[in-house]
Amino acid sequence: MSKTVADSTTRISQIMNPEHANLLGNVHGGVILKLCDECGGITAARHARRVAVTVAVDSMAFHEPVRVGQLLRLRGRITYVGRTSMEVEVIVQAEDLLTGGISHTNSAYYIFVALDERGKPTEVPRLELTNEAERRRFEEGEERQRQRLKRAGKKVK
Repeated sequence: MSKTVADSTTRISQIMNPEHANLLGNVHGGVILKLCDECGGITAARHARRVAVTVAVDSMAFHEPVRVGQLLRLRGRITYVGRTSMEVEVIVQAEDLLTGGISHTNSAYYIFVALDERGKPTEVPRLELTNEAERRRFEEGEERQRQRLKRAGKKVK
């Protein structure tokens, strides 16, 4: 069985309130990371139709601050699947509701593993690639996975 990228793509939006802010009036990075993890986890669970747990996050860079009053928009999409693991690209944007201005604030790749009823890793559906951009992202994800495994000292195919 296979699933398309569109089958599990997830979008989340949340207004950023004062309780999300640091002393500068910007949203705490940890708040953004938590929302990214939730968006990625939902995406992975929708693909696998299993509980999915975070096993790694590739580098997260903050390009622009997110301010109180902005709408934080997150999009998660599967970019690569292995036997039990899934890579989810999470893209974050901040929207100024008064001007309509949108800025890309950050993005990262979250890696999840699907678990069975006993809490053990279990196989996930293959990813059906429907266009050239998805094929390119899959190949890039495959290379990132090779590098992750290499850094972890694991056998690389």
